[in-house]
Amino acid sequence: MEALVGSIIETMEGWGVSPQIITVFISMIPLLELRGSIVIAGGILKLPFIQTFIAAVIGNMIPIPFILLFIKKIFDWMKKVKCLKKIPTKIEEKAMKKSEQIEKYGYLGLLLFVAIPLPGTGAWTGSLLATLLNLKTGKSLISIFLGVCTAGLIMSLLAFGIIANIF
Repeated sequence: MEALVGSIIETMEGWGVSPQIITVFISMIPLLELRGSIVIAGGILKLPFIQTFIAAVIGNMIPIPFILLFIKKIFDWMKKVKCLKKIPTKIEEKAMKKSEQIEKYGYLGLLLFVAIPLPGTGAWTGSLLATLLNLKTGKSLISIFLGVCTAGLIMSLLAFGIIANIF
């Protein structure tokens, strides 16, 4: 993953892309998402706190409406293609193992799931779970956005050493 991120940064900087746009792009990548982009933006790209936070939130939110609206259709299509049919099933099974909090607390559970910066949580998985659990798109989008903002604030405070300076 480090090599991939290094290549992305090197290539985009070579094209003259701003650190803010690089941060937006990295925030859109599954697995890295907002959490990874904040560490990269603050540490490698040397963006200030507010610019890092805003770019990371924007980038992390860009794919979410598309996931909420189209992932079921994409997965249904993939399940009909012999060489692809196992991929969506495995992704759905893996995601559903994390669905208990959302099933129990609904949209608040979705917000908290996205907000807690732990591996396997985040906007991508939260969006997939909202769709698989047939939650309403608009309410899910709001919950995910608030969760992304919360996770962004937590990660920014950690990455920029603000929490460490307080304690």
